[in-house]
Amino acid sequence: MSQATFGDDEELFGEAANEMREDVESSLAEAWAALPDADDVWEADADNVLGVLNGLNSALDAGDAEDHLRDAKKWFTMGQRADAFEDADDLEAEIADLEEAIEDISAAGEQVGELTSTIPALRGTLEDAGPSDDGDDAEDETEEADAESEDDEDEE
Repeated sequence: MSQATFGDDEELFGEAANEMREDVESSLAEAWAALPDADDVWEADADNVLGVLNGLNSALDAGDAEDHLRDAKKWFTMGQRADAFEDADDLEAEIADLEEAIEDISAAGEQVGELTSTIPALRGTLEDAGPSDDGDDAEDETEEADAESEDDEDEE
């Protein structure tokens, strides 16, 4: 192999390393952009708690962020193993931050999902709790019937 060929290989490797870094950075940017908007998670437009929870559950979807993170990690790992990055600490830190954000969103979504299924059951329990209205109505009807019977007896 001649010296000229070796020089060309180094140049090509440098270009490939730059492209890998750009791919990682681009995938990270797309992942951050795919995360839910903070206002969508914070603000609610619903008539009841279940509506708020359903809206929040929909908002807590990382969407394509996980796919973009996977792409970033794939290219980052490839570049790191090829020793293509001169300084990759910033990329590694950003990948870790993004993973943490996605995990937090996922955990919050699971909690909201549990509440979404629990709240209607709790409402039913509370509606059914306490003395039954049916028993009170029956007693009232019996008292009214007794009073009418006494009135009928007095008229005779």
